[in-house]
Amino acid sequence: MHQFNIYGHLGTQLYPFNINTSSPIMNTKPSSESQIITIDVLKADDLLRNSKYRYLDVRTEEEFNKGHVDFGDVLNIPNMFNTPEGRVKNPNFMEQVQQVCTKDDHLIVGCQSGVRSVYATVDLLDAGFKHVYNMGGGFLAWVQNGLPVAVVTGDTKTEFPSPTSPLPANN
Repeated sequence: MHQFNIYGHLGTQLYPFNINTSSPIMNTKPSSESQIITIDVLKADDLLRNSKYRYLDVRTEEEFNKGHVDFGDVLNIPNMFNTPEGRVKNPNFMEQVQQVCTKDDHLIVGCQSGVRSVYATVDLLDAGFKHVYNMGGGFLAWVQNGLPVAVVTGDTKTEFPSPTSPLPANN
């Protein structure tokens, strides 16, 4: 059993909480040095819009295609796969990430609800990535907060703006 500290933002306050990695769905052994910073979806949205952060969606391709965070530079590299026996870790996750990212890239890691992204964030930090945030609440929280979503249908991406986005003017 491994435990490590995670730090999350709640408004402007940083708060600690612990994660127990003895979960049967993962055999991740994070180093005792792993310090994950979890940010909420509003902070993630701000960083994606106003800085050099990229979004790394670690859900399966099927989940991603049904709807994902809508930004131009979204990456989809599953950290786990669904099998008849349950979820198994993607053995090529780090290799696939390192093909498209450097250890100096700024990444926000998200999944469906914020659990798989914790494990992926640990893997990235343990591999030497320096600028990685976990997005708390995952895609579900993103949608609940009315943030922009894209859906892949065939070879096209359909964008759904947030309900708070201004509507285009009629000419």
